[in-house]
Amino acid sequence: MGKVGPVLRNNRETEAIIEALRRDTDGEVEVTDRRAYLRVEAEDRCVVTKETLDEILGRGAIQVPGGIEEQISSFKGYIKPQSDRIEFVSDIKETHSDQ
Repeated sequence: MGKVGPVLRNNRETEAIIEALRRDTDGEVEVTDRRAYLRVEAEDRCVVTKETLDEILGRGAIQVPGGIEEQISSFKGYIKPQSDRIEFVSDIKETHSDQ
């Protein structure tokens, strides 16, 4: 197990995405600002949901899945996109569709 999460481009949507990640992720979310990008990390699972992004930015401002991936330049762990959320997980077994 270990740290997982996205690397976000630093633009006007970034703070809202980070706020959504903090609300949706159980446990502590660490953010490292590298000016051009921000690295977001949590232990084992980092989650962002369409519902929370809609609450913060307004309905449909960032599509999940689809639009949010445009804000992610990289990520740590394994990505598990779903129809209403994106999860970054530390165990690849969690990305299988039968889970």
